[in-house]
Amino acid sequence: VQLQASGGGLVQAGGSLRLSCATSGHTLSGYVVGWFRQAPGKEREFVAGIRWNSRLTSYEDSVKGRFTISRDNARNMMRLQMNSLKPEDTGVYYCNADYRYRGALRDYGGGDYWGQGTLVTVSS
Repeated sequence: VQLQASGGGLVQAGGSLRLSCATSGHTLSGYVVGWFRQAPGKEREFVAGIRWNSRLTSYEDSVKGRFTISRDNARNMMRLQMNSLKPEDTGVYYCNADYRYRGALRDYGGGDYWGQGTLVTVSS
């Protein structure tokens, strides 16, 4: 499964961005998919995840109420709508997919397939 992330950019604090992650035509039915981010000098962290079939979602606490993860079954894509962006949201955002993960979504640490990352910069 090849994942291609896009949609990053430079935005002022309070602004919005929408990230997209497309597959190489591979269906993601049955997968857990998610977004992770890595800020400069920090470890990569979970941002949001969704179970493809049930649409059950989970979010990191700092993004709850501001970010929304969704999936487009017809296009085999997932998206991350990011509103009310803050400077601390700055980082490289990666999409991820895993078919075998059956644990709690909030504990999802990323699976086998990673996108290449897209840079989000939020200026103050």
